[in-house]
Amino acid sequence: MVLEGLGESLRSILKKISGSANVDEKLVREITRDIQRALLQADINVNLVLQLSRKVEDRAKNEKIPPGASLKEHIIKIIYEELTALLGTAGTLKKEKQTIMLVGLYGQGKTTTAGKLARYLSKRGLSVGLVAADVHRPAAYDQLQQIGQDIKVPVFGIPGEKDAARIVRDGMKHFEGMDVKIIDTSGRHSLEQDLIDEVKRVGELAQAQYRVLVLDSSVGQQAGVQAKAFHDAVNINGVILTKLDGTAKGGGALSAVGHTGAPIIFIGTGEHLEDLETFNPERFISRLLGMGDLHTLLERMRESIDEVKAEETARKIMSGHFTLREMYEQMEMLADVGPLKKVMSMLPGFPGMKQDINAEELQEKLARFHVIMDSMTDEELDNPKLIKSSRVLRISRGAGVEQKNVRELLKQYNLSRKAVKGFMGNRKIRRQLMKQMKDQKAYEE
Repeated sequence: MVLEGLGESLRSILKKISGSANVDEKLVREITRDIQRALLQADINVNLVLQLSRKVEDRAKNEKIPPGASLKEHIIKIIYEELTALLGTAGTLKKEKQTIMLVGLYGQGKTTTAGKLARYLSKRGLSVGLVAADVHRPAAYDQLQQIGQDIKVPVFGIPGEKDAARIVRDGMKHFEGMDVKIIDTSGRHSLEQDLIDEVKRVGELAQAQYRVLVLDSSVGQQAGVQAKAFHDAVNINGVILTKLDGTAKGGGALSAVGHTGAPIIFIGTGEHLEDLETFNPERFISRLLGMGDLHTLLERMRESIDEVKAEETARKIMSGHFTLREMYEQMEMLADVGPLKKVMSMLPGFPGMKQDINAEELQEKLARFHVIMDSMTDEELDNPKLIKSSRVLRISRGAGVEQKNVRELLKQYNLSRKAVKGFMGNRKIRRQLMKQMKDQKAYEE
């Protein structure tokens, strides 16, 4: 999972709030300190951390609790909103004819990102062409060619040509009929003048609607410095942060770029070409807090499973309807959607599972859950409260498992149900999710 350490710390903070018998000023101060510690460990700028913690403390003490909400729910809502604000606004990439120029220094993952972006857009029905305009890095053309073959997207380049402008000019003509042209430009070890000059020439020639900076998130808070420098030089209007999985500095990069005015459009969450996600601060924080990310899960589902079924399941969950049948449908969809641990982080309740569980154990657990639910009646799937001791015994015998395995499934279901109820009980967040789903549907159409 992206920023697993930060997510774990934030979820323990929410557990502390939920488990407290009394919410008073002392608890608020403790929570504030815990948030500060978690954010600083994720490399977020100390000034931003102090600003956020002051806002959380001030709002928790002075803000009026909305009708129908408890003080605990109100404080969790404040934490969610302030963490979301910390990451700035998200950028958008419209589904239309366009040219996208990727810029950045060496080693940031620019060429791989070009392939990820091409795959993402082609999966959404757009015709895409890749232009190999990196004339300085050895084997850059060969790498892009291989990626293009893997994702079945054509690549244009001129091996041995050192004039990037010529490649771009010819590439634009070659892909004239394509919906999207993605240009992979040269990098440098630092922001040198010849790089700026070359990028400017290519930009003027391509007239790219999007000039996107690709940044390795392991640079941490320096991401903001690089983003500002490139923006001043070539007027970037989007950022893609790469290698966000498994880096302690990811939080620093996210927050630093979020406050430069250059919106983050996508984040890279792994080595594979499918590991590219649209960035949305609300959904990102929701996943970190263990509330799931049904919108991103739906996006992944649309690429690999029946779209109508996926949307129907997501809407049921968002309406608060979450029985064992919905859990069964979720699990049926998981296999084709992506790596299990990543997918689990998008499901409400599942992020609280043991973080050190390996993929094989997780796969085995899901397979066992699946068999157990196949041994249940329709009535039990729709109303899990019916499952008492005698039914547990019958189900375990039918599934060929121990009774403790059936109870483990029921425990996991209850965790997920409570997470869904708590999250969807927040009317503001629920409205935001519904709006995001409508926006996504309009985008897909």
